[in-house]
Amino acid sequence: MLTRKQFELLRFIHERLKESGVPPSFDEMKDALDLRSKSGIHRLITALEERGFIRRLPNRARAIEVIKLPESVGHGVVAAQRARGFTPSVIEGNLGRVRPAPVQEEDSARPVAVPVMGRIAAGTPIEAIQTKSSIVNVPPEMLSAGDHFALEVRGDSMIEAGILDGDIALIRRSENAETGDIVVALVDEEEATLKRFRRRGASIALEPANSSYEVRILPPNRVRIQGKLVGLMRRY
Repeated sequence: MLTRKQFELLRFIHERLKESGVPPSFDEMKDALDLRSKSGIHRLITALEERGFIRRLPNRARAIEVIKLPESVGHGVVAAQRARGFTPSVIEGNLGRVRPAPVQEEDSARPVAVPVMGRIAAGTPIEAIQTKSSIVNVPPEMLSAGDHFALEVRGDSMIEAGILDGDIALIRRSENAETGDIVVALVDEEEATLKRFRRRGASIALEPANSSYEVRILPPNRVRIQGKLVGLMRRY
């Protein structure tokens, strides 16, 4: 699944290649997608390359090759229609809820069914999470009171916090965070990522736990908190 901006960029590159045989410049891409800086284009290009839609050719400036498009033209139209009405939200349907005080003792030991809402980036941003894909049964002692969802971690930007690629992150729904919390953050209503939250003056810092990645400093209006990490599950 591509985000709205990823789909728009892929379509723009494809159409420009069909028209002139030359891919657009980064400035042209930025203007076409109405982005404020070329760094956003770099992130989108990287995401499209990682998903196998494009390939950057070495030793050639502006050399981008479109490898594939969404499954069909019809699929692309549907994707575009969905993109126009796309309202990212990690939360859909019924969530795993833990009651503060179980009525019966046997209920307190019963696993809680927590929906896995998709994948979350701990590295290069991926599409915002919006659909339930499966269920995990979680011991109630791993959860706090409230609504919970789970996300499959992709990437290595949080490895120094003990969060590895392939882990299942257990998240308690919350729209607020304190400095030091590890959160699910939605950036620009498009990129979902798992990072440590800090306030820096009037800005918000999303910090990785891997020195290979840079801290992202963003204004509050570009960041929406969707939950806090409360636990991890790992398969061996």
